[in-house]
Amino acid sequence: MALRTGIVGLPNVGKSSLFNALSSAGALAANYPFATVDPNVARVPVPDPRLNVLAGIEGSLDIVPTTLDLVDIAGLVRGASRGEGLGNQFLGHIRSVDAILHVLRCFGDSDVVHVEGGIDPVRDFELIETELQLADLEVVERRIEKSRRQAKSGDKAMIAEVAQLETLAAALQQGESLRRLTAEQTELEPLSRELGLLTAKPMVLIANVDEDAVGEGDAAVPSGLPDLAQSLGVEVIPVSARVESEIAGLDPEERGEFLEALGLAERGLDRVIRAGYRLLDLRTYFTVGEKEARAWTVPAGTAAPQAAGVIHSDFERGFIRAEVVAYDDFVACRGWAGARDAGKLRSEGRDYIVQEGDVCLFRFNV
Repeated sequence: MALRTGIVGLPNVGKSSLFNALSSAGALAANYPFATVDPNVARVPVPDPRLNVLAGIEGSLDIVPTTLDLVDIAGLVRGASRGEGLGNQFLGHIRSVDAILHVLRCFGDSDVVHVEGGIDPVRDFELIETELQLADLEVVERRIEKSRRQAKSGDKAMIAEVAQLETLAAALQQGESLRRLTAEQTELEPLSRELGLLTAKPMVLIANVDEDAVGEGDAAVPSGLPDLAQSLGVEVIPVSARVESEIAGLDPEERGEFLEALGLAERGLDRVIRAGYRLLDLRTYFTVGEKEARAWTVPAGTAAPQAAGVIHSDFERGFIRAEVVAYDDFVACRGWAGARDAGKLRSEGRDYIVQEGDVCLFRFNV
């Protein structure tokens, strides 16, 4: 999959530290703005306990998770939409991603400067979101000028496009982002995607909290952020970049003990990765056998031949049928043989839409 999730925020909020913990890519995590100029990209595994269950049932020798591409984008500053602080370059990097993880500083540390002078995650979010809105408005207004000229000829498609652009512009001029608007008026979504509109991209808020707050779970999120997230219709996830960096440096056995000592069931970054995956509206299906249990990623609404093509183009080209068992049925029946005996194995054709958790065996001939 080529879909990517971008990590954004002000400078010195912990973006690169989180990215390093996620990817071990070693992005420079320096205490000054623009430590990351070119976006760092990492492909990270998506945690999925279902894979281990499937591998145990079929005795698979290897487990291969699906992955998510993360992009660490340099910190934006006030005035980015006017080009301040290399703003145009950084905004261009955000346009290239499909979803946004917005990191907000919720930790106190006198050794790490805050570009706005103090800790206020709601203010920081509104600052960045305003810059994104202004950048979107500039893009929409430029397109309106071009489309209006073409609409003068009576081109119905251009006339319809102008109407859509004016709807987008009106929302942005009122200080509104476009996520909810494009979700409610789905006819606007293709155009907003074509234009790469920043405030139409799906988003999750990441609250980078103090080390001693991570054991509190969602209660560690500062007051104001939950209400903000609810008003936006987005999720907020608390993590500590410092704790996650420590965890990333441990071996698997020590990792479990460390998490238990903190009172955590899993890494905060596992939640972040899964949230980024959900933002992209992806579906996971599985293939499982003696050699390996593997997760594959497809966009929602993908038909069986195209899902098979993710494995190999020959699978799509010579597609005959898909033998499918729902994950819960596969587990309950203890594998392929049990599912077949219980009548839970289905033979699906070219029009079948692959569902979340399907266990698939593709039949093909080339």
